Amino acid sequence: MEPAFAELLRELGEFGEANDSATDDRSRKMLNITPDTGKFLALLVKACKARNILEIGTSNGYSTLWLADAVGPEGSVTTVERADDKVKMAERNFRRAGLHSRIRQITDDAGRFLASREAGEYDFVFLDSNRGEYVGWWDSLRRILADGCLLVVDNAVSHAHQLEDFNRLVEASDDFSGVLLPIGKGELVLLKDS
Repeated sequence: MEPAFAELLRELGEFGEANDSATDDRSRKMLNITPDTGKFLALLVKACKARNILEIGTSNGYSTLWLADAVGPEGSVTTVERADDKVKMAERNFRRAGLHSRIRQITDDAGRFLASREAGEYDFVFLDSNRGEYVGWWDSLRRILADGCLLVVDNAVSHAHQLEDFNRLVEASDDFSGVLLPIGKGELVLLKDS
């Protein structure tokens, strides 16, 4: 990782922490992943040789940058966010990082966007959004993820109670296997069996 890019990630991480500790308004929080989660996601993307990544929940673009750097110049990251102020902030950060050409920003409701995608369109999906919506998105997530590829769910330990219904759906699905890892706020890594 280039020093300037590492410094930008450090700056964005610190901004997110300071911002979130200064407000109780969830809509104003950045709710960024932890740096070790960023490293873990980058490792998974590289190991899987993922080329078409979907991220649900852009915020200020911190996690998107980890993914876009890892996917390399041949790949792309589509990231979905519905808050206009966060979309604009993320776009500035993508340009600062010089990775905007690898990133496709979508300003939309994630459920609507997911429903519009093709079967097997993505080879890696990172889910870091409104956990209460995941159950309703499950059929679309299953459909758009290519066989043999990964779906990673953030906050699987820190907000486990909010994921109970989602986890039951996953466990009842014979086409997915997974593991819960104590990285960051907890990462649920799900493999869609081929």
